[in-house]
Amino acid sequence: MPATTPEFRPPATRRLLSPMKPETQHLPSDPRVVRNTRTSGQGHADSNYVSLEETRALLSTSLAARNARLAADDMVSTDEAAELAQTSRVTINAWISKGRCIGLSQTKRGFRLPRWQFEPRVWQLVPKLAAALDTTEGWALLAFLESPHGALGGVTPRAAIEQGKGERVLDIAGQEGN
Repeated sequence: MPATTPEFRPPATRRLLSPMKPETQHLPSDPRVVRNTRTSGQGHADSNYVSLEETRALLSTSLAARNARLAADDMVSTDEAAELAQTSRVTINAWISKGRCIGLSQTKRGFRLPRWQFEPRVWQLVPKLAAALDTTEGWALLAFLESPHGALGGVTPRAAIEQGKGERVLDIAGQEGN
């Protein structure tokens, strides 16, 4: 394979890099709108990359979206989580690093945690989901749990768990983690 041809990656794992093409060096008029600006004449070699326009749009909205999620009413501090779980903040931090607990890193020090994960149906599945998805990264776990999923009829995995469909969610997570 020539050095200039990037390795194949499925679209879901495309790199947030862009070949320097003059026609993609502008920002969209609305940064919330991400659209593919590649032309069919560029060939399939560029299809492994997100355009510069798409990259800028994603990055401009991601920090604001993360900060809004961290500030949501269902989020608690590590101290509040320790109180909910009747343990210490040190234990909560250890659980986060092991995937026992979903902790979202903040731009400053510390974590925020979704309060709902301490509900019994969710709590018992969090470490199993982390193992099935092969990640302990809180944002990745949260994204999986809060994104509507086609295999669940458009319901989020979190809602499916709360409806008693935890085993189905674990099966889906296992398929996505492989």
